[in-house]
Amino acid sequence: MKLLEGKVAVITGAARGIGKAIALKFASEGANVAFTDLAIDENAQNTEKEICALGVKGKGYASNAANFEDTAKVVEEIVKDFGRIDILVNNAGITRDGLMLRMSEQQWDMVINVNLKSAFNFIHAVAPIMVKQRSGSIINMASVVGVSGNAGQANYSASKAGMIGLAKSIATELGPRGIRANAIAPGFIITDMTNVLSDEVKAEWAKQIPMRRGGTPEDVANVATFLASDLAGYVTGQVIHCCGGMNC
Repeated sequence: MKLLEGKVAVITGAARGIGKAIALKFASEGANVAFTDLAIDENAQNTEKEICALGVKGKGYASNAANFEDTAKVVEEIVKDFGRIDILVNNAGITRDGLMLRMSEQQWDMVINVNLKSAFNFIHAVAPIMVKQRSGSIINMASVVGVSGNAGQANYSASKAGMIGLAKSIATELGPRGIRANAIAPGFIITDMTNVLSDEVKAEWAKQIPMRRGGTPEDVANVATFLASDLAGYVTGQVIHCCGGMNC
């Protein structure tokens, strides 16, 4: 039997990158997958097709995860289409890097809203469903910089530290109802977000990683699959680092 057979997963920001890798891995393990992105563009349509090609139900929804009302509506729509929600992956995220002395209020607010408020929005909408089911797994996508901090990323680091605190708090609140909440802290993962960096910068990053390479979206998806599955039935309130040893 597949690890996620018959479960329904909701993944935010999953048209590409880490979110897409998680969606496809979940689908390969038998989960039906609903995912959100700002628009159902060509990337999102292709992701939907790839999910369905794995023999499960897959559907993309246009939604602004940072908007509370949008989120409530899309979760309601997903429940109508899929019947239940067993797994929530809060993956939507952006960067707007800059040194604190030069960071604008807009840069700060955008990152906090998309990265952290979106997770609050979705947990707030999904938790009552999971409470009624008395089961569920919530996974927040954090980052190693949410643990260690990083110069030039005060907004991003703060948002990801918030994702960790949020997961730990939800684990405490909802554990008695059979709901688990954990965070994944990826390190340097090769995605569109990191591909804008120069080869020199990437090489310098690799030197700081004990495994001497950047991670892949699939590396993160494997960790997410474990946390979503019953194999992690007694794992909650934890931060799993997927970083090749960066934060040893």
